Amino acid sequence: MRELAGRTAVITGAGSGLGLAMARRAHALGMRLVLADVEPHALARAVDEVVSKGGFALGEVVDVADDAQVARLADRAFTATGDVGLLVNNAGVGGGGYVWETTEKEWRWVLGVNLMGVVHGLRHFIPRMLAAEARGVPSHVVNTASIAGWLATPMFGVYNVSKHAVVALTETLFHDLRTAGSAIGVSLLCPAFVPTGIARSGRNRPVELAEASPPTPSQVRAQAAVEKAVAGGRISADEVAGMTFDAVAEERFFVFTHPQILPAVKARHEAVLSGGPPSDPYGQRPDRRPGGD
Repeated sequence: MRELAGRTAVITGAGSGLGLAMARRAHALGMRLVLADVEPHALARAVDEVVSKGGFALGEVVDVADDAQVARLADRAFTATGDVGLLVNNAGVGGGGYVWETTEKEWRWVLGVNLMGVVHGLRHFIPRMLAAEARGVPSHVVNTASIAGWLATPMFGVYNVSKHAVVALTETLFHDLRTAGSAIGVSLLCPAFVPTGIARSGRNRPVELAEASPPTPSQVRAQAAVEKAVAGGRISADEVAGMTFDAVAEERFFVFTHPQILPAVKARHEAVLSGGPPSDPYGQRPDRRPGGD
């Protein structure tokens, strides 16, 4: 979809990190913005930044794990602007530790945001995008997954599962749209480590899903590994936003921000086809591997 100026972009997780960078890029391209985030103050700052530069921006406090809140976001976006040309399902949180130590609350929190947040976005926006397409109005969807959607790194099971699911969901979305005769664009964003606030996503964990017990040693090690990797990321959120909007303009599905990791993905697929044991996801970067017991 090449004509973005004057269209509306809806971006979740827009208060910081990749979402904020995408909001800035969308504004620079002349788009109107409907921004969503679970943090009211961060969201307000993002909206004020765009408005202060002469742009159009509305903010909606949304926990994307809540279907009703995403439905409200869709209602406001279409009512206020009459058009959604770009939907970016970007909100996400992290989680780690041995899979047998991951609590039911952790699973509910991470899957609720990372997977169900995307599901809710598709359910409430795609039907209206299809209706607009029937009137000759094109649109595009970007779902933020991760390179974790392609590699099963140790001690990040809950996060890996959530992102693998987003990969499968987004590929299925593409095929479902084409089966339905729709040309709505779809892009799957798969970044590796980018300097954002995802390592501190626990700050937004709902009270009802808070853990009563302190983190286990494996969870502590996983957290330390994420903090180190994120802090050492060499590709900025602004650069990822640029890659993403290039993919939208080119109607390109796969967006891998760190192509140097793709050999590890290839090694995984080769192991599957050979019938051997799983390949080492840290084979190329053993320094990134969290320490074991």
